[in-house]
Amino acid sequence: MKPFVMTDACPCGRQHQKITLPYGQCCGRWLESDTPAPDAESLMRSRYCAFVLEREPYLLKTWHASHRPERIEFDPGVKWLGLDVRSHTIQDATHAEVEFVARQKPVSGPAVRLHEHSRFVLEAGEWLYVDGDQP
Repeated sequence: MKPFVMTDACPCGRQHQKITLPYGQCCGRWLESDTPAPDAESLMRSRYCAFVLEREPYLLKTWHASHRPERIEFDPGVKWLGLDVRSHTIQDATHAEVEFVARQKPVSGPAVRLHEHSRFVLEAGEWLYVDGDQP
């Protein structure tokens, strides 16, 4: 994978006025600093980018301790094809859900869609991914 720079289009695909935001104005703000994502949707988008960029430390840091794996295995050669955020639901001041579809193409075989209803919790001022269900 080519080096990623802050002016590249953000892998999460978030747009403003039909233009994909640059990584540095989107998920790069959370991935490249200690600043926490401001809401569950932004965290989910930044976690998608962390998978695209294979940033294991960020993924583990933003995963709630109750479900956090010891490590993350990235599939070699996988190509991430895009992210579609279907909904962001705030349940109360410290709980939210995000429904999304992420697409990827493994080295061999057909493209794969990951459709998930993800749960997030706000703890000590930081949103954390808890877990998710695949409908």
